[in-house]
Amino acid sequence: MQATVINVRTDKEVKENAIGAAKELGISLSDVINAALRNFIRTREVIFSDTPRMTPELERLIGRVEEDIKHNRNIDGPFHSAEEWNKYLDSK
Repeated sequence: MQATVINVRTDKEVKENAIGAAKELGISLSDVINAALRNFIRTREVIFSDTPRMTPELERLIGRVEEDIKHNRNIDGPFHSAEEWNKYLDSK
């Protein structure tokens, strides 16, 4: 493989955060960029989305909540009015 250099302008903070995230995965920022470029070549697509995606952390949290619901743990209510909810909160 013959290496070449691509110059890209980005915010300093973005670069530092990207380097840190790559380092946590045990790879370099160059590895990240090369993987993105290879994916672009293979798929011929770049996806930009304003649709929020769940992070793995949020998925784990939702999983714990679903387990609580399934086992009827950490559940209060149902409350049929704001007054019921306020009365419950005042009792705590």
